Amino acid sequence: MAVSTTRRAIVRLPVDGEPARTPDDLAVESPLVLAADGDVIATLMRTPGHDLELAAGWLVVESGVRRAEDVATLRACREDDTDRVHMTLRAGVRPPRARAFVTSAACGVCSADVLDLHPLATSAPHTDGWRARRDVLVRLPDTMRKRQRTFERTGAVHAAALAAPDGTLADVREDVGRHNAVDKVVGAALFVGRLPATDQLLVVSGRVSFEIVQKAVAAGVAGIVAVSAPSSLAVDLAREHGLLLAGMVRNGRCNLYAGEDSVV
Repeated sequence: MAVSTTRRAIVRLPVDGEPARTPDDLAVESPLVLAADGDVIATLMRTPGHDLELAAGWLVVESGVRRAEDVATLRACREDDTDRVHMTLRAGVRPPRARAFVTSAACGVCSADVLDLHPLATSAPHTDGWRARRDVLVRLPDTMRKRQRTFERTGAVHAAALAAPDGTLADVREDVGRHNAVDKVVGAALFVGRLPATDQLLVVSGRVSFEIVQKAVAAGVAGIVAVSAPSSLAVDLAREHGLLLAGMVRNGRCNLYAGEDSVV
């Protein structure tokens, strides 16, 4: 069973009183090696758990995977004291490029990889006449927060989830990396045949980077709802693909950065 938290001794400094040494729960961050046809293609720094979903969701952008059948085999194991996922893609699916660097939990892509785009969208993000209700949007982060068990213990992980138009959340996934949490959610949807996620909203607990929008477009969602703000490039990409982008969703308020006409 994957271990997502661990304990370390820390010193707490109270406002008043003496320092106290006490154990504290911390989120685990460790490497996951991805291998395709026996060759290592990437190393992701992640929180252990749902590793197959993470690998599958990563492939949605990196290889254009759209159906579970696009992945011929997916196997998790422990080799050389490191967690690994071995994958084989169906014939005709574009193989991911090998990365020579470790992908950190802080950012999923670096330098030229950010702008090396292939076609992301394979379907319209929403059906004709789709609208998002404002009262639903502003509740989504709080609804997801109630299911962030690892964050409750550690305060150190991000979360992501897919939400139906009525605000019902599917699986909530947590990870030290924002992009990893999204990949786990997308991978979970891929496994049960819920991609493209037409008319659904991707809910994220942090800021929205260009890469988060990339993943949302590839997954076919209608929009993104975030606790924090997006970057300029994220806004540009959301507008280009017709996504709703709501940020700074807190205390019943939010900012609409893209797709404002779809909110009622």
